[in-house]
Amino acid sequence: MAKRVINTIYTPLRAVVLLSGGMDSLVTTAIAHADGFELAALHVNYGQRTWQKELESFRLICRHYNIEHALEVNADFLGRIGGSSLTDLSMPVSGADLQGTTIPTSYVPFRNACFLSMAVSWSEVIGANRIFIGAVEEDSSGYPDCRKVFYDAFNTVIALGTKPETSIEILTPLIQMQKSDIVQKGMELEAPFSYSWSCYKSEGRACGVCDSCARRLRAFELVGVRDPIDYEERPRYS
Repeated sequence: MAKRVINTIYTPLRAVVLLSGGMDSLVTTAIAHADGFELAALHVNYGQRTWQKELESFRLICRHYNIEHALEVNADFLGRIGGSSLTDLSMPVSGADLQGTTIPTSYVPFRNACFLSMAVSWSEVIGANRIFIGAVEEDSSGYPDCRKVFYDAFNTVIALGTKPETSIEILTPLIQMQKSDIVQKGMELEAPFSYSWSCYKSEGRACGVCDSCARRLRAFELVGVRDPIDYEERPRYS
């Protein structure tokens, strides 16, 4: 007697990825894509100095991964609130401080909580089960909203503040990685680093001397690969 074959249709989990266009969010997107999630990408313009370049990177990365469900949000209230050298042009962007232990001027007060709130709202509407964010704790600039304990707490907030039938979880695949590990992971996944943008100051060529550029350049140096984007200066940091 012939066996009856039942065709099953695989429906991947849908995930919202917070995609700034930076190196960390690019590799996070690559990981989520490799894990088979159906991706929706959220980008937030919040009045940062390099918003046009970051938006361009976002669109290029979405095109690379065939992400059709992309949402660009204006949150310029963060710029009006101020308190960060990323949004307040009267505040100079700090130079590289790879051994620093204080929170740098580039910290945007409670920014990631605002981004996550938007992502949760959108996830509820489109039926996403996961939210990916490229937060890095160990090799970040000391931002308080890049710590694992923060995301653990926010997952509790999601469970308490959404509909009972909602099941949304924040995933932070890079949280315990060093920047060089992130570069290595991105290379393994063939992430298009040339599309990403990390500089805090410039939109033409990356400055090479702000804290974000320094951490990115050092990461590529440690892996032994040349960063594919253009720099005004390319100091060695390793």
